[in-house]
Amino acid sequence: MVSIVGMDIRAIFGGNLRRFRKAAGLSQDALAVRMGVDRAHVSSMERGLQNVTLLTIWAASEALAIQPARLLE
Repeated sequence: MVSIVGMDIRAIFGGNLRRFRKAAGLSQDALAVRMGVDRAHVSSMERGLQNVTLLTIWAASEALAIQPARLLE
């Protein structure tokens, strides 16, 4: 399992995804539409249950109008 300072990278990504989504005033449904996925997938990512791909990170960053690296900080 990959970790950064003892925290699972999936949890880091998920927490950041949720934080930026809420800051943008988007529901999980709205973010899912922007990303071209379903709401359950967004929920699963936010809970740190998904091993996301680079393309998913890119789609999320585009949907949220942020740099991809911000999702992994």
